[in-house]
Amino acid sequence: MTAAGPDGVPTETPDQHGAYPRLTPEQLDELAQYGEYRPTRRGEVLFREGEPCEEFLAIVSGMVEIIHDYGGPDQRTVAVHGPGRFLGELGLLEGQTAFDTAVVREPGQVLAVPVERQRALVARDPALGDLILRAYLGRRSLLIGLGAGFRILGSCYSPNTLRLREFAARNRLPHRWIDLEKDKEAEALLRRFGIRPDETPVVMWKGEQVLRNPSIADLARLIGLPTSAHGDGEYDLVVIGAGPAGLAAAVYGSSDGLVTVAVDAMATGGQAATSSRIENYLGFPSGISGGELMERSVLQARKFGAQLTVPAEATSLEPRDGRYALTFADGSEIRAATVVLASGVRYRRLDVPGIDHLEGSSVYYAATLHEANLCRMDPVAVVGGGNSAGQAVLFLAEYAPKVYLIVRSGDLGKDMSRYLVDQVTRHPKVEVLTHTEVRQVNGEGTLQSLTVEDNASGDRRELPARALFVFIGARPHTEWLKDVVALDRRGFVLTGADARAAADENIWESLGRGPLMLETTMPGVFAAGDVRSGSVKRVASAAGEGAIAVRLVHEHRAQEGNLVRGSGMSEPRSVPAQSVS
Repeated sequence: MTAAGPDGVPTETPDQHGAYPRLTPEQLDELAQYGEYRPTRRGEVLFREGEPCEEFLAIVSGMVEIIHDYGGPDQRTVAVHGPGRFLGELGLLEGQTAFDTAVVREPGQVLAVPVERQRALVARDPALGDLILRAYLGRRSLLIGLGAGFRILGSCYSPNTLRLREFAARNRLPHRWIDLEKDKEAEALLRRFGIRPDETPVVMWKGEQVLRNPSIADLARLIGLPTSAHGDGEYDLVVIGAGPAGLAAAVYGSSDGLVTVAVDAMATGGQAATSSRIENYLGFPSGISGGELMERSVLQARKFGAQLTVPAEATSLEPRDGRYALTFADGSEIRAATVVLASGVRYRRLDVPGIDHLEGSSVYYAATLHEANLCRMDPVAVVGGGNSAGQAVLFLAEYAPKVYLIVRSGDLGKDMSRYLVDQVTRHPKVEVLTHTEVRQVNGEGTLQSLTVEDNASGDRRELPARALFVFIGARPHTEWLKDVVALDRRGFVLTGADARAAADENIWESLGRGPLMLETTMPGVFAAGDVRSGSVKRVASAAGEGAIAVRLVHEHRAQEGNLVRGSGMSEPRSVPAQSVS
């Protein structure tokens, strides 16, 4: 708890890493043009955990306490703010419900600005926008570290528990996982709410909202995320995937005036959002976390009017009535004139006996703050030789006392950037094991150790490790497209000249052209980023392809008599992936 002063009013929390900055008088005056001043009274609740918050609140005078689980058994003070500070965290900008409660402890005055007006203002004022965004990102990290937010009660052996935990972690949502296999109080909690074992996992919030074995969409609705795209047939552009390529396409499409929606089955940011630090992205010489880069991209897309929907898993794509119809897993459907496929890739699983029952409890495929907080006291291991593995090693070394990097090849520089190789090999907490593969995982319920083998000598040894992070390549999520557009042997989408070789010549002859650079075997359907065959697996190149795809969308739309704009042609013949050599 925060200390209290002589009069019983809690003292103001010191600024921590830019999470609690103070607005200047000039910034307050600028904000005042878009809002109104309101008096506050002691004990007044300005916003409440679990409820929508639609105003940006700056403190003019008085003191406001931020409380987690207000009125509940786990009540605790998160922070106390005085004059010049502002309230809220990342959820305010992204339309989520509040993850804590704001209570007036010393009466005074606040400046209230509707969120939409505040968003427009910070878009025009980069200094103010950066100040607020960095503070909100810092506050979200603090909430995650505190275990604030909703609780997931489930067994570490349950795939449904893993699914919910992955969604929460990938979307950077404050939450706490309670393992039913270990927590002695969990069973009593389930009995108190009358929850049967077959109804787990359970999501609880504020001690009153209980979701029994919810879907990802149910959890998303609980925290205020839009879970379905609602179209009336008038979308100019649908972007499938919200990683760097998809968000770039959404930004450029919406800023160019196209009615744009971007959807993703799991989370905004894609794999890039799981990177602890990206140091080779142009314009950020000191590096930037993948989460921050993607949050900035999300806000930028929303600024220009793009609709972002998570989770929304596309299941089919077909031409219909001169447009393209997309169907989603929840049964909803939207139509658009053009489509950009930017669904990225998914990390491959490590094929080791016994690993399945450890996934989610001590075997992970991303290294985020949530996982890192579980590894503060124990050694961990990372498998992989690429940039993702190198970034994960450096990030985890800030928390764990020892990090083993297990690399199958003998040359760490084969697939990893030189700047990462230098940092990894010099780090005192990191031990690099080349020519090494995992042969066995040991532990019941949680990982205890790894059995690894030198693939050159055949020698085996046991490594103490309480967590295993796997970064061994990726595969595209294109199963739903295999009978729609041409794919290469590995399932990546063919575009440009490669697509032309596999396309239906009759369709393209009628258009008087072949597929454009990023266009697939279907006119008006483009692919960008990691999902595209032959793409460079880098954040910068993915973002660049997303922007280029929108430029090609305009070129396609400008064509006279093109398929999507009503040429009267029959539907294009689909090209199965297996027909492509």
